[in-house]
Amino acid sequence: MENDFTTVMSGKTDEELIKIVTLNRSKYQEQAIKAAENEIDLRNIDASKFEEISSKINVHEKLVREIENNSVRSVIRFVNFAIDFVVIFILYVIIVPTIESILPLTSRVELSIYRILSLVLFIAFYYISFEYNSQKTLGKIITKTKVVTLDGNKPEFMDIVSRTFCRLIPFDRFSFFFTRNGFHDAISGTKVIKDNV
Repeated sequence: MENDFTTVMSGKTDEELIKIVTLNRSKYQEQAIKAAENEIDLRNIDASKFEEISSKINVHEKLVREIENNSVRSVIRFVNFAIDFVVIFILYVIIVPTIESILPLTSRVELSIYRILSLVLFIAFYYISFEYNSQKTLGKIITKTKVVTLDGNKPEFMDIVSRTFCRLIPFDRFSFFFTRNGFHDAISGTKVIKDNV
């Protein structure tokens, strides 16, 4: 068992090792902590580097706690969804029938496929364009909230794409009643927080 911990700890970064023996000490078995301490000794991680990494870890942990404390509740998330849904619906009802009249759709199946695909495209275009460019949709502008990564930064394009298509997961809307972060937040590694700007 000791040997297993030694092998695992040898694959950890300096930062991970320091985190194990300081901040997360209570989460590990005594043998794992000893293996981490031995690995720190083997690498000759000096006190100044130890303090530098510990300080960096503490700053990051504080930022993560602030983001978590600043994340919005389910009611605000539902209001955002309701506003965005109304906007998407209005745009859809105005634009889709106009395009539909131009297309040579001859059967109910073609019409159904067109309507489903156009709705998915409307949802994708709406959320991706707004959230990637400004971290907000119209709902978030009204409720003064925004989308951030778990460490408080602006999400990358692929984070927003992932977040958007995860909204199509069945029951995604209900996941906010059981946890602060729904499926599309958890999977994409994002949060919705109060915009204090």
